[in-house]
Amino acid sequence: MKKEEVLAKIHEVGIMPGIRSSSAEDGRFAADAIGRGGIPIVEITMTMPRAIDVISDMARNSPGIIVGAGTVLDLETAQRCLDAGAGFLTSPGLDLKIVEFAVKQNILVIAGAMTPTEVITAWQAGSELVKVFPCAPIGGAAYIKALRGPFPQVPMIAAGGVNQETAADFILAGAAALGIGGRLIPKAVIEKRQGERISELARRFLRIVQTARIKTSHRN
Repeated sequence: MKKEEVLAKIHEVGIMPGIRSSSAEDGRFAADAIGRGGIPIVEITMTMPRAIDVISDMARNSPGIIVGAGTVLDLETAQRCLDAGAGFLTSPGLDLKIVEFAVKQNILVIAGAMTPTEVITAWQAGSELVKVFPCAPIGGAAYIKALRGPFPQVPMIAAGGVNQETAADFILAGAAALGIGGRLIPKAVIEKRQGERISELARRFLRIVQTARIKTSHRN
């Protein structure tokens, strides 16, 4: 899938599920359950065992799901993820070398940022989405709203502490999408192989985002 198509799908769905499971098998199980819940995007974090193998497997065998690489911290890992078929790269912080690499390879990169300086630096370097992380500890939705003031042109993903109670607030504050991990993919639910619970959580978060976007459009 082309970079522009991946970017468009993330904007459309508005949710970036981050999978941080303890095994590759758990990761595949969670990704499949999320897909059945209506979210065709998953971020496989490099902290997961055999993460790159999972990306490769899903890129080959799950054509309906966009699989990306998360917590990419160096160029070697970025290249390995790209070779495995990752549709996008994300990182928790701002590494301009990774951004420049992705731009040259024409793959979507989502750089992490926390401060206003990092947000604008990531955007100007070519990060077409900027992941504001960690969101909840530094002000939550109010912080996203504050950043959107000077940077209305920068699409931001709110990540870190997003849950069902706060998800709508982040969208109403101007977040283009939400990065959600354990609140969408609970570890205990994966271990018990309760796939339908994960699918239902995916559907629930989708409804929250869609409802908040309708309110935003009416407000504007």
